[in-house]
Amino acid sequence: MIQQATFLFISGAEIAFILFIAIMVFGADKLPEIARGLGKGMRTLKDATNDIKYEITKTADKHGIDTDITKDVKKELDKVKDDIEGFTGSVKRKF
Repeated sequence: MIQQATFLFISGAEIAFILFIAIMVFGADKLPEIARGLGKGMRTLKDATNDIKYEITKTADKHGIDTDITKDVKKELDKVKDDIEGFTGSVKRKF
């Protein structure tokens, strides 16, 4: 059984087809400008998301709300993940 690499459930052939259509519609000279604009937009969105996270954390700390619960949950999830990896590692070794 051969598996093809996919990105967001899109195969390589589909990505190539989408790129071909984009080049046909916008032209090869406009694609870098479009990609730059999308990159700037994604960066702005990421910065805004980080600012919102910072403000929420700052407000929670100011009002005495415990924000360490996420760290505790992450620590517990890591323990469970390690336990599962330890179990599956022994199962994999048997095969």
